[in-house]
Amino acid sequence: MNKKTLSFIFLLSALSIYSQKERRVITTAVPFLMISSDARASGIGEQGVATSFDNFAQHWNPSKYVFSESSSGFGFSYTPYLSKIINDVFLGNLTYYSKPSERSVWSFSLKYFSLGDVDILQNPLDVPFIESPNEFIFDAGYSLKLNENFGLGITGRFLLSDVKLQSFDAESQASTSVAVDISGFYKSDRISIGRNDGILRAGFNISNLGPKMKYSDLGQESFIPSNLRVGTGFEFLSNNSNSFTVSLEINKLLVPTPSVPIYDSTGSEIISYKQEDISFLSGIFKSFGDAPAGSSEELKELTYSLGLEYAFNQSFFLRTGYFSEHELKGSRKFLTLGTGFKTNSNITFDLSYLISTSEIISPLENTLRFSLSFNRF
Repeated sequence: MNKKTLSFIFLLSALSIYSQKERRVITTAVPFLMISSDARASGIGEQGVATSFDNFAQHWNPSKYVFSESSSGFGFSYTPYLSKIINDVFLGNLTYYSKPSERSVWSFSLKYFSLGDVDILQNPLDVPFIESPNEFIFDAGYSLKLNENFGLGITGRFLLSDVKLQSFDAESQASTSVAVDISGFYKSDRISIGRNDGILRAGFNISNLGPKMKYSDLGQESFIPSNLRVGTGFEFLSNNSNSFTVSLEINKLLVPTPSVPIYDSTGSEIISYKQEDISFLSGIFKSFGDAPAGSSEELKELTYSLGLEYAFNQSFFLRTGYFSEHELKGSRKFLTLGTGFKTNSNITFDLSYLISTSEIISPLENTLRFSLSFNRF
């Protein structure tokens, strides 16, 4: 990453401040936690809380693991980021689960987000000093099947964020935090709807419940992206070989809306807003009713995604989806496409592609993401 790229990042930060003034966009530390890293979920509108089981359930809904027919499995995914501008920023994800009994599952994952190499120069003749900002998380979960149709899960997470450039700010430091997820998943028995049979699924995940992060002794603490995710889906089983799934997911950040005005140097004009300086627990509860414009603004803070998945013989898949966020809260709107296939050796390959439909271009625009997973029976 060169100086031109660094300047581009600072420009994005400035645009973000302007956007916050006009739109009150909610910002958090470690936002990469909300990026869909696996290609299957990325292909169906970036959702996964209520879809059928796969090896990357740790990110979306760990309680899905109890409905796995395999005894163990692992998954690896790679997501280029800002690939149209630079080539050394990426998100990597590694997951593993083990099912010691029919009712319980242990699961683990590691995510690493690299912001590439930044060349720091005092003047053009200097030998550049290279910094490599990065973030990673490690988590472990336990899921339990309460009955044949419903499971619960709990996950503990450690977060480390080292994104401050100490060459610019000597007082900056890496920041750490911990978090907890609580999830649930329901899968019905085979039911009949008209001439077709099908399976109903529903799920929730309350994720990243944990303390705020601080990058310097004098700096303000930042909320981590605590989030409520709920969804449902129905899989139509037309025959023994074909199935078609429709799923819907809704997200709500459990983080306070920026409502404290920031004035210019004269103190007469509001230039932007910041979040109230409160504890993360207070922020979670206040996030449901703290928007300055009331309930109408709270509803605008919800994001929606609709996903479609066709499966042939559970070995070939076609996917598409749409993700929508209100214009005043970030304006992320994009169409996703995906495909996948499963080999006879229980190895699954998935690919996805994203196309922005908003004036705000996604950093993942025209990015090809891929995932690889393996299950042991």
